[in-house]
Amino acid sequence: MQFTAYQIVTPLISFIAVTYAWNLVLRQRKTIWEAILWSMFWGTIAYIALFPDALDYLTAATGIKDRENAVVVTFLGIISFILFYLIIRIEEMEQRQTRVIRKLALKDLDKK
Repeated sequence: MQFTAYQIVTPLISFIAVTYAWNLVLRQRKTIWEAILWSMFWGTIAYIALFPDALDYLTAATGIKDRENAVVVTFLGIISFILFYLIIRIEEMEQRQTRVIRKLALKDLDKK
């Protein structure tokens, strides 16, 4: 098997991205959950770069003939899921912020 430049560079970039994600976890700037998702994403990118024939399973599972289209549709689904998750998290943070501001306002009112 002969490797192309893409098949060499992509796994290296993936390794750097995964290492950086776990470094952020160790510095407590990201959660373990985020690092796991980041690792899965970049691991998948590296795997696809090294073994492009692995996408044949994806084409069979989705029923889409072309590999490229199957990848695009699958990643659009994954991105949609992540977007939905982020929207839920933002709404939770807004609710927490509202509760904190209300408590602070009530404390301020009691002092006066």
